[in-house]
Amino acid sequence: MKRKSIGIWLVLLALVGSFGMALPAVAEEAEVVEALTVDATAFAIDNLFLFLCAVLVIFMQPGFAMVEAGFNSAKNTVNILFKNVMDLCVGILLYFLVGWGLMYGDPVLGGYLGWGGVGIESFDGVIAGGALHPQVDFLFQVAFAATAATIVSGSVAGRMKFSAYLIYSAVLTGIIYPISGYWQWGYGWLYEMGFQDFAGSLIVHAVGGFAGLAGAIVLGPRRGRFGADGKPRALPGHNLPLATLGVFILWVGWYGFNPGSQLAIANGADASAVMEIAVNTSLAAAAGGLFAMLLTWMLHKKPELSMALNGILAGLVGITANCDLVSNWQAIVIGAIAGILVVAGIKLLDMLRIDDPVGAWPVHGLCGIWGGLAGWIFGGAPMVAQIVGSIVYPVWAFVTMFILFSILKALGMLRVSPEEELRGLDIGEHGEEAYNGFQIFATE
Repeated sequence: MKRKSIGIWLVLLALVGSFGMALPAVAEEAEVVEALTVDATAFAIDNLFLFLCAVLVIFMQPGFAMVEAGFNSAKNTVNILFKNVMDLCVGILLYFLVGWGLMYGDPVLGGYLGWGGVGIESFDGVIAGGALHPQVDFLFQVAFAATAATIVSGSVAGRMKFSAYLIYSAVLTGIIYPISGYWQWGYGWLYEMGFQDFAGSLIVHAVGGFAGLAGAIVLGPRRGRFGADGKPRALPGHNLPLATLGVFILWVGWYGFNPGSQLAIANGADASAVMEIAVNTSLAAAAGGLFAMLLTWMLHKKPELSMALNGILAGLVGITANCDLVSNWQAIVIGAIAGILVVAGIKLLDMLRIDDPVGAWPVHGLCGIWGGLAGWIFGGAPMVAQIVGSIVYPVWAFVTMFILFSILKALGMLRVSPEEELRGLDIGEHGEEAYNGFQIFATE
């Protein structure tokens, strides 16, 4: 009996010892599992966040389409809507084939040109907070490329051939925008200088705005836009409710544009930054709309809805480069100045007899420059880098697109005939009407 008891105790002691030795290993394994779970959760949250923001930015396309259609004649509505649709279709395919590789590839020519091959790279398998799956990263970036392209649609509305616009859209989204985007977001020469453009006041909006300015200059004004004495004549848009709805959609879409550019939200610091960026975006938009209305009211003795709408967009563009750097109060000032600039920019175009039907250059070009400079003035970004970037992006877009539009004009491919322009591009270019059953009268 004694021997049996001793044996049982020895077995129990052995089991307890083994269990004690196993405890640290089990604890260590549990810690590893917990860390992997945390990483996987953060990875999922960050990538879902970026996906939703990409959808919001893509949703800006119908916003642009509505603004441009509403601010223009009814007889050109189909043409404008069609151009916005094709910006997305052509842009996605060209950016996939060429643009993505140019913008986020390895250096080929110092910090001036990169190349990463055709298509999207494979996922490296890293599951962690802040790590982005290349597929969702592409989706977010291609939405920005399409935005840059569609800005030009409004500047050339009512007189450009549809085929010429398709050529322009392909060149901008496939080559021009990605090359200049690489200079900063692809860690090129402007990035090395310390230049900052958080979500694209210059990289996206100024590129689109100055490309549109080049198109408007080479095309010339619409028939009847300026009198024989050179004075501007108003050619009012046909549907301000549609334009207003478009601006509201763009404002909502901007919450993908700016907060989404943080690229992560799973940890406390990123979540805090996203919220501040969203509020700064809202404040700048509100101030831009208010101050554009007030200035127009002072000048014309009546408040104008179209100017207030452009003021909202101007405030959004102005805050895009610096929304992560400035305070709430500074965002209000930046938006207010943008609202004033957009009114001044529209007046300047009239003085120069440049026809920009929707005010795309004042909104995106002029206020894009302001956004870049405001990053230095209010946000503490390096002065020299911000000034250089605020010059380089507009010059790059304007010169390259001026050359392209001039070539198309020399080949007789740029502008529709006077008869087509008078009748409307919907019938002349597409053989269909936006408002079937209604008679649209055009007079000079």
